Amino acid sequence: MDKSIIVKNVTKKYKLFNKTSERILDLISPKSYGEDFYALRNVNFEAVKGDVVGFVGINGSGKSTLSNIIAGIVPETSGSVKLNGQASLIAVSSGLKGELSGRDNIELKCLMLGFTKKEIKEMEPHIIEFAELEHFIDQPVKSYSSGMKSRLGFSISVTIDPDILIIDEALSVGDKAFAEKSLQKMKEFKEQGKTMIFVSHSIGQMKDFCEKILWLEYGTVREYGSVDEVLPNYENFLKKFKKMSKEEKNEYRESVLKRNENLVNA
Repeated sequence: MDKSIIVKNVTKKYKLFNKTSERILDLISPKSYGEDFYALRNVNFEAVKGDVVGFVGINGSGKSTLSNIIAGIVPETSGSVKLNGQASLIAVSSGLKGELSGRDNIELKCLMLGFTKKEIKEMEPHIIEFAELEHFIDQPVKSYSSGMKSRLGFSISVTIDPDILIIDEALSVGDKAFAEKSLQKMKEFKEQGKTMIFVSHSIGQMKDFCEKILWLEYGTVREYGSVDEVLPNYENFLKKFKKMSKEEKNEYRESVLKRNENLVNA
């Protein structure tokens, strides 16, 4: 089967600085300043055309970082990402300019994706109608609620008809009716055989929509497989994790990070 996403040994490292002077010194001095923080370490997974892959993991596990890297918004520090087709990321306010109106954002985003002004004029009414923003489309996006931003971003992304769709918590804001309409549109894409990445805290949506699950734990892949294989394990983990005290959660996080570092250095 045709592979649409190949993620190979992807690592994303950030530098954490306590003060601005450390950041400047790190740039100009041969000595390293600041603390290395690994959002992702040696992540590997593949998806074939038509796969719907859910990303799960507690906060801070790297789901959004990996989504942004696959979408080409954030560069990986090392490793590689190969896509077979055009990817589009749907996240709250992703790629939207607050000073511009909703209509101007539609034109800007579509121009950046290579559409002509004529094509954009043809798509614009469909985007506005799907987003349900007729009365607000000429207002600056900075005045929009998070739900309105999400609706606009979702509408642009589904209208441009990408090969690979990445939905990062975009259905967690706004009203239930729009979320249901969006899920229906995603199901249409699924029937068309498009590849989709779905990031959500809703286990119910994962069960209803996804076929495979990538479970990330503090930047590394803990499990990757079918929904029936991985999701029950993740649900059992969540039950135990939620019962932990704050101290126990911190201890668990440190033990996982230490284990990950030992695996990389082995």
